Amino acid sequence: MKKVQIITDSCSDLTPELMERYDIDYAQMNTVFEGKTSPADLSWTPDEVHAMYNLMRDGNRVTTTQVPVEEFNRIFRKYLDKGSDIVYIGCSLKQSGSVNTASVLAKELMKEYPGAVIRCVDSKHASMGEGLLAIDAAQFATEGVTADEVADYAQQRLKYLHQVVTVHSLDCLKRAGRVKASSAFFGNLFGVKPILVTDADGEQTAVKKAKGRLGSFKEAIAMLKEELVDPEQQTLYFAHSDCDPKEVETFLSMVRAEIPCKDIYTGYIGPIIGASIGPDAVALFGYGKEITFRVADKQ
Repeated sequence: MKKVQIITDSCSDLTPELMERYDIDYAQMNTVFEGKTSPADLSWTPDEVHAMYNLMRDGNRVTTTQVPVEEFNRIFRKYLDKGSDIVYIGCSLKQSGSVNTASVLAKELMKEYPGAVIRCVDSKHASMGEGLLAIDAAQFATEGVTADEVADYAQQRLKYLHQVVTVHSLDCLKRAGRVKASSAFFGNLFGVKPILVTDADGEQTAVKKAKGRLGSFKEAIAMLKEELVDPEQQTLYFAHSDCDPKEVETFLSMVRAEIPCKDIYTGYIGPIIGASIGPDAVALFGYGKEITFRVADKQ
């Protein structure tokens, strides 16, 4: 049986430690600031994290690119040359066109490498939701299954993967086109904090609002708790965009008090998602009931 290599992208927010543990690689996107393009490196240091988010706190805008075709070509060939098949778990197509770019290239490379299989999966998620799906796919790939079986497994699992995110305002997301404009009023009420989820199509939308920062923490945790199934058997994944360490600990303490999960893995919201969501956001991910809510059905 051929090895199945899992590849994700910079939106996954996986740490180098997680990628090494689960044998996952990633294709790099880019950030752009003042005309300078830089790779969105997930091995960034805490100092680099602070520097980027402080730029945004000062009113600067950082923009992003999808994965360049040259980067996909490099990383896909790296593993095809080793005789591996590939499953690429990409950022939601509602937020990035990278899965489409990868799919077009994959068709060409499979002609060049007869017998090779490259499957490109729209994760319907971003940040550690995308990363968590890649981890699950990587674990399943060790069971002696094919690339097609891994991709099909991931496409089923993503239907049950929930996120809750709370931000200070929707301004950054609205400017980046990452959230429905009809939801923008959530961020314009003094002291009101929006809470976002991802729908069944991978669309980011604000669905609730809470008064104050602690109120938004409480509401976000309650929303995820309501959706989770068998949390005691899960590691939840938590990511934040350079929040104060005391605030991070407060949020984690609230999660532990409300949700009897096995563990909580903590990391940063990376440079690509961070450029869109802005500083001081928190996000929590876990598996639960099937997601059936669609933004399109509410319009």
